[in-house]
Amino acid sequence: MGKNIHSEGRGPSQRQLRVGELIRRALSDVLARGDIHDPDLNRVSITVGEVRTSPDLRIATCYVMPLGGQGQDDLLKLLARNKGELRRMISKKLALKYAPDLRFQLDRTFDQMDDTRALFERQEVRRDIEE
Repeated sequence: MGKNIHSEGRGPSQRQLRVGELIRRALSDVLARGDIHDPDLNRVSITVGEVRTSPDLRIATCYVMPLGGQGQDDLLKLLARNKGELRRMISKKLALKYAPDLRFQLDRTFDQMDDTRALFERQEVRRDIEE
């Protein structure tokens, strides 16, 4: 299938958002329950902030963060090491035509919020806002 020219330049479709949220919930549930056969991964509390899917739903990019922010690099390695098992478990939980390829990235949302908060606290920015 070719690209959908009607959706280029726009945000994700409702279907992408819905499937991304289903995957996020399923992944969060699997990780919280410690269903994976890797004791190193089961020791880490992980927040799954968002899952974005490709337009064809075959790739799911999962934005994750260890609770407290410690051990971020190790977390990505642990998730990559267990990607196949995570994919199978999510596929079992969700009735999707294809099990998406899972890709993991650190969730930088909180860092961005801190940067924005710091920006608004700068004197020159506050002066501009208050005028």
